[in-house]
Amino acid sequence: MSKAILMLEDGTCFEGLSAGYEGETFGEIVFNTSMMGYQEILTDPSYKGQIVNMTYTQIGNYGYNIDDAESEKPQAEGFVMKEMSKISSNFRSEGTLAEYFKKHKIIAIEGIDTRMLTRHIRNNGAQKSMISTTDFNKKTLLEKVKASRSIVGLDLAKEVTTKKEYVWDKTHGMKVMQIMEHEDKYLKIMENNKKLKVVAFDCGIKYNILRIFADLNCEVTVVPASTSAARILELKPDGIFISNGPGDPQGVPYVAQTINNLLGKKPIFGICFGHQFLALGLGGKTYKMKFGHRGANHPVMDMQTKKIDITVQNHGFAVDAESFKKCKYKVNITHLNLNDKTVEGLEAPELKAYSVQYHPEASAGPHDAKHVFKKFVESMSK
Repeated sequence: MSKAILMLEDGTCFEGLSAGYEGETFGEIVFNTSMMGYQEILTDPSYKGQIVNMTYTQIGNYGYNIDDAESEKPQAEGFVMKEMSKISSNFRSEGTLAEYFKKHKIIAIEGIDTRMLTRHIRNNGAQKSMISTTDFNKKTLLEKVKASRSIVGLDLAKEVTTKKEYVWDKTHGMKVMQIMEHEDKYLKIMENNKKLKVVAFDCGIKYNILRIFADLNCEVTVVPASTSAARILELKPDGIFISNGPGDPQGVPYVAQTINNLLGKKPIFGICFGHQFLALGLGGKTYKMKFGHRGANHPVMDMQTKKIDITVQNHGFAVDAESFKKCKYKVNITHLNLNDKTVEGLEAPELKAYSVQYHPEASAGPHDAKHVFKKFVESMSK
């Protein structure tokens, strides 16, 4: 195996081994605390512009398969591991992780102390970085990193959004997630009512969100992030969904403006990036976090019921709760992260608009957060 170097913007350097495609790649270095789900992470469009460091020590033991992808191709700029499995042991596996990296030209590094790297990110914050398997001159590598783009203020949504409208066909997905099983009230809504029409802003939408909507008897039209409010209403939706996505929401002002133009006209539901866009559309603000939340083990409290959901998270920006004090609409903070008290959910009741910062479709609980989809279906049904 050949040599590889991970260089951070502050000059911190890690030497390891190349675990994927040969070359150089740039992105903001972040860490994810999940023990599994590496393929979902790699293909999540929210990781566009980022190099992902996995804190768990062994990655790749169950290989890869096409059914677990969250988009049509890997989106992360690079991957960092302590140790990559050389074999894949799973009846669904279609090959090893190394084969997957090379097939999709993903540059990866293994053999470094990923927990030390995680501690460094926690102490010093997420920052620009690069992986190189071709240039090992630390001085030139540092110059390249400093000259690379920052995700702050950058419109990454335009790099991952769909180029044209399409109606989601659930056969595109692997198998539909039966989140409504054994719950008669909602099964009745699905069986007796016509299909509910959802228009989904694709800011980097994940397939499992679309699978769940299909399972809930929704017909989903996915539209580019730049779609106008007039076009959205022309499609005559029962509800509007704002998807997850990568980077800084303030770098994508046109989505927030469109949401502002749609407030009060249809029920609106946002997840992650969509949560931040709803906040901006309501007149709130967002800010960059020191190292963000990424993993499958974040406790979130519902402020009304005081129940705790174990959630999947993937975001480096957050909503400023104080910014709603001067908002012309009544905005309630509905959920809080118990690790750092950041905003995890909000609602504007008079506008039938609400959102969550975490990823309910990612099944961390595994069913802790399914109620947020039910709420949207109920709102549209009424």
